[in-house]
Amino acid sequence: MTGESLDLTKVMVDRAFAQALTPTDASLRTCIQCGTCSASCPSAYAMDYSPRMLWRMIQLGLKDEVLNSRTFWLCTQCHACTVRCPRGIVTGEAMRKLREWAMAEGLEAPEAILRLRDSVAAQYNILGEDNAGRLIWSENLEERPEQLAGKRGAEVLLYVGCVSAFFPMAYSIPQSLVQILSRAGVDYTTLGGEEWCCGYPLYGAGMEEQMTELAQHNIQRAQELGVKTLVSTCSSCYHTWRHLYPKYVEGDYGFEILHASQYLARLIEEERIKLGEVEMVVTYHDPCDLGRKSGVFDAPRFIIESIPGVTLVEMANNRENALCCGGGGDVAMAEADLSEAIAERRLAQAVATEAKAIISACQQCKRTLQQAARKTRTRIRALDVTELVWRAMEAAETDK
Repeated sequence: MTGESLDLTKVMVDRAFAQALTPTDASLRTCIQCGTCSASCPSAYAMDYSPRMLWRMIQLGLKDEVLNSRTFWLCTQCHACTVRCPRGIVTGEAMRKLREWAMAEGLEAPEAILRLRDSVAAQYNILGEDNAGRLIWSENLEERPEQLAGKRGAEVLLYVGCVSAFFPMAYSIPQSLVQILSRAGVDYTTLGGEEWCCGYPLYGAGMEEQMTELAQHNIQRAQELGVKTLVSTCSSCYHTWRHLYPKYVEGDYGFEILHASQYLARLIEEERIKLGEVEMVVTYHDPCDLGRKSGVFDAPRFIIESIPGVTLVEMANNRENALCCGGGGDVAMAEADLSEAIAERRLAQAVATEAKAIISACQQCKRTLQQAARKTRTRIRALDVTELVWRAMEAAETDK
């Protein structure tokens, strides 16, 4: 092969490399190296190349240097870089594309990512537990319905998610929600062991090709039950159902898809639940997948402000500018220390408000922030918005 041919081949490879990392019309080639993405990134300080440097390397076609970098594996996919980029580059998706490219090239991925892949493939959940145990959280309910799973024609299908199903620290979230639904007279059901991982952890890890089977299974099972509304307490699951599944299964699914905060706000507006007084100063943490990625900012705040006695104090960074808790992008699995450090920075903002509790609307955010509070011995509680609502409903029953 001549030198001219070698140069042409390299140009073609470089173009293919850059094109593969162009998720929207706003190409990485338009990056002006302003550094906004690096300044917005919660984990940039731990990366071998900052996001800004990585984009420049991609522009130069430095494929090997880029793909052998740790940078894209440390991205929490919080979307902060994307919403602030003056060129409109979807930088978070570019990081995910880098993971996808690295996996396709057979490069070494973090061991935790490979375990995740194998766990979902074998047991349809992120921990590799027996998927039949997805309802273990319900065993401590005082009033457990005779048919908690597979009930046809229910008003609501609760899509529990892997975190609430298998991590004890999050059990109280679905426990709170189903008790709220019962008191409101809402007929509900779950998929039980037929619920599979939504696939978002695999999607984020660069294994999008495995999403189709998961999406088809979950949608089909939900349709078979004939429910009116699917409700998820997990912001990642909600984002996946609402914004990603239509890429893999087109058409009208026959049911509405809501995050738990949206559904609870509806119940409050319709006066289907009664909220008692809860004397507490709280702050609210916007989950990245629910806030920046899905645009749901008002529903959780409406709920909090509807509870008598509760005072909401916002953190310095809130809504679209909220700091990440460190629990996303599979980073908590692969780099636990980094995830904890990010959570501690967010926790410090919560402490500065002098709130007694940090409220969120994501089971992973609750886990990450609660673990940070325990590690740092910080006297603040992490609660999900569903737990706060259930407290208020219990207070209303006590006041009768």
